[in-house]
Amino acid sequence: MSTQEVKLPKFKLASRLTKQEDTIIKIKGQHVGGHHLTVIAGPCAIENEYQMISTARAVKSAGATMLRGGAYKPRTSPYSFQGLEEEGLKLLKKAGELVDLPTVSEVISTETFDIVEKYVDVMQIGARNMQNFTLLKRAGKTNKPILLKRGMSATIEELLMAAEYIMSEGNPNIILCERGIRTFETYTRNTLDLSAVLAVRELSHLPIIVDPSHATGKHNMIQPLAKAAVITGAHGLMIEVHYQPEIALCDGPQSLEPEAFELLMDDINHLRDYNSQMLNIKSK
Repeated sequence: MSTQEVKLPKFKLASRLTKQEDTIIKIKGQHVGGHHLTVIAGPCAIENEYQMISTARAVKSAGATMLRGGAYKPRTSPYSFQGLEEEGLKLLKKAGELVDLPTVSEVISTETFDIVEKYVDVMQIGARNMQNFTLLKRAGKTNKPILLKRGMSATIEELLMAAEYIMSEGNPNIILCERGIRTFETYTRNTLDLSAVLAVRELSHLPIIVDPSHATGKHNMIQPLAKAAVITGAHGLMIEVHYQPEIALCDGPQSLEPEAFELLMDDINHLRDYNSQMLNIKSK
């Protein structure tokens, strides 16, 4: 056996060589990582009070562990709905308190960071901002967990280096998210890379969840890919749910109706035992 010192990767703090045991993040009574299976559910964009509260009640009843909703929406077109901003955050906070679920929402800039931080329990940095280094450094200075999505053209190492930016500023509470990458395929919105779950679990102690909604852009693909993610060993899922997807102001085609989400949760619950066995396997 070689006596040479093991060389740490560039992402030293996020590396499994630095910390072998899984990081488990505690958020208002919920646990992310380890043997826990997190399900974050809710609408892509917060539209009004009725939509947010009715969806919150539905996903809570089905077994979701966190509530999501977008208040600041970075859209490809400047003419698309951009979100309700602070008013939306207030509605998300109200809904979260009503159903007793931690809340997740995206922060898109350093200018709006303090506003989002004021209202939510977990701050999401989306795919378009994965390498916004100024925003990553600001995220490192908050005491709130960060949900960091993989960029649409980012390698796994680049995702972990983005997490390193946050950790190097003092915030160790990072949840990674595989949400599909851009390839030459056009039938789906992105190409879901489930191998990234296995790679991240081998390389890093940070929890990783999967977002099959953004990965495919198709509601009929969410259930099978969500189950595949759980079997692969993901620590959780992020699922878009809307009470009436056909009138959604954002991403309706990739949103599940509450009834479909409930069926998905039934399937996920049946896979929990298998998932626990997968999470027990140590990466070699």
